[in-house]
Amino acid sequence: MKFSVPDMSCGHCKATIGKSIEQADGSAQVEFDMANRTVTVTSARSAQEIAGVLKEAGYSSELLQQTP
Repeated sequence: MKFSVPDMSCGHCKATIGKSIEQADGSAQVEFDMANRTVTVTSARSAQEIAGVLKEAGYSSELLQQTP
């Protein structure tokens, strides 16, 4: 699943988001595209759960693509 995270602007943001998702799902794979401010997550968790993790970490997000 791919999320737009417009407030993600630096390495600290990336680290915070990565750590938050890892805490929610230790087996999640997270890829960052800093230029486009997107995060791609492969996880057993639902998109809604990952969006909640991002919100708890202090980042608004929008689901761009749902993984089948």
